[in-house]
Amino acid sequence: MVTTTTRAVNAIFHQFSFARSVRHQINMADYKEAPLATRPRTLDPNDYFNLSQEKRRADEERAALRANLKRQYLTQLNNPSRTELIEDPALTRWVYARANPFPHFRPTFKTSLLGIVFGVVPLVTLYYIFKTDRDRKEAQIKAGTRDRKFNLAY
Repeated sequence: MVTTTTRAVNAIFHQFSFARSVRHQINMADYKEAPLATRPRTLDPNDYFNLSQEKRRADEERAALRANLKRQYLTQLNNPSRTELIEDPALTRWVYARANPFPHFRPTFKTSLLGIVFGVVPLVTLYYIFKTDRDRKEAQIKAGTRDRKFNLAY
C-alpha cells in the first residue's frame, strides 16, 4: 500500500515538474511584446545575433576573468590548512553599501514618489483633519450650538 502511494506521488510530482520546466521554456521568437511595455534588454535580438567580434572577445575576457576569480576564491575557501581570513571584495562592498545607504542613494522617480506618498501626504492629511475639526468646533462655539465645558476627551 505504501509503495503504491509513493509511486503515485512520485509520478504526479514528475508530471508537475516536467510540465513546469516545459512551460517556462520560451523562445525569443515566441516572445510577444506587451502594448505598454518595452522589450526587456535580455530579449533584445541585437544582443544575440548582431554581436561584433570585439564585443564577443570582451565578453569572453570578462567571463574568463570572473571564472578565474571564482576559482581562486573557492581554492582559498576550500583549503583545509588555511589559517587566515578570506576577504571577498564583492561581499565587503555589499556589506558596506547595506550599512551606509546614503552615499549610494540615487534619487529616481520611484523613490521620489515613495517619499512624497509616505512622508508628505500623511502630514498634510493629518494637518487638514485636525484643522477642519478645530475650525468646525470653533464655529459651533461661536454659534452657541456647542457647550464649552472642560473635558479632556475633546
